[in-house]
Amino acid sequence: MTTQAGTSVPYALTRLGVIMSPEPDNEFETEGVLNPASGRTQDGRLHLLPRLVAQGNVSRVGLAEVTYADGVPHGVVRRGIALSPDEGWERGLNNAGVEDPRVTWVPSLGLHLMTYVAYGPLGPKLALAVSDDLLTWHRMGPLHFEYQPDLDTDLNLFPNKDAVFFPEAVPGPDGEPAYAMLHRPMWDLGWFRPGEGVHLPAGLEDERPGIWVSYVPVASVDRDLRALVHLHDHQLVALSAYPFEELKIGAGPPPLRVDEGWLLIHHGVSGHIPPGWDPRTQQVTYGAGAMLLDPLDVTRVLARTSEPVLVPETDDERTGTVANVVFPTAIERVHGQAYVFYGMADARIGVARLDPTT
Repeated sequence: MTTQAGTSVPYALTRLGVIMSPEPDNEFETEGVLNPASGRTQDGRLHLLPRLVAQGNVSRVGLAEVTYADGVPHGVVRRGIALSPDEGWERGLNNAGVEDPRVTWVPSLGLHLMTYVAYGPLGPKLALAVSDDLLTWHRMGPLHFEYQPDLDTDLNLFPNKDAVFFPEAVPGPDGEPAYAMLHRPMWDLGWFRPGEGVHLPAGLEDERPGIWVSYVPVASVDRDLRALVHLHDHQLVALSAYPFEELKIGAGPPPLRVDEGWLLIHHGVSGHIPPGWDPRTQQVTYGAGAMLLDPLDVTRVLARTSEPVLVPETDDERTGTVANVVFPTAIERVHGQAYVFYGMADARIGVARLDPTT
């Protein structure tokens, strides 16, 4: 992890408004629609894959085709359910769901890779599903982090969220091409084993959750697609650095290749989290920041924003299931213009235009 201080990220977000709200009579959406992934079907039509929350905090991944007004994303037409918590490891006694998907189209594989959070018996764990058409998804199963002796721990022990693949191979730690996935392990095990507390990997002193990267060699995936769920060479990318990130940070949409490197829109959290894991009791603010990662070494942060590029300001962003949240999770180009889709107060979905500032 290397950060170049004193530099800026020359991109800005401009909110355009709400693009999706819960349908009043839709049983799958009674507690909100939020945090969408995105992708295009084989005919080129843009879709969102929102997290749909039903009564009892049961989450599914929906499918909704984007509609336009004057060429700008403006609304959606619902097309059904892409993924439900059908597997035992996606369901616990007190919670169930497939949550917060991120979808990356990887041209070299001809596949959409959906990383998602399976909320099962031991809480949030990462999983992978793949599709060649965005409509039918094949589960690859829970992600497995191969043991790495220098960390002096097993990453599979920990809750993990905010996982997303890069859209193309990048140099791995050995210089060979690899598929890379950003993710965010959380080191406090006390929430499901009272008294266990925080267990940090060797060399890490800051217990706040940050952005990590793990790799899968391209050669391994070429031999067997199932290699995608076996991740290696886990490295820290970034930790909280600025006031709007004081509690934690996490990756957002798939990294976007720009002239300066890989543009990563991320979220930062500030405020206070009371004991326990109920997000409704949090007194926090989620804002969006941006980083530029080195295309030759994605653990190297070339620049990052010291102030958020988007903060909760509108009523839809300040009032909802969890107040004061903007949570970017998808990015798409439409007629050459980039748009970011984001969760609003864990209740609705908004869209913002991404523009260079220089």
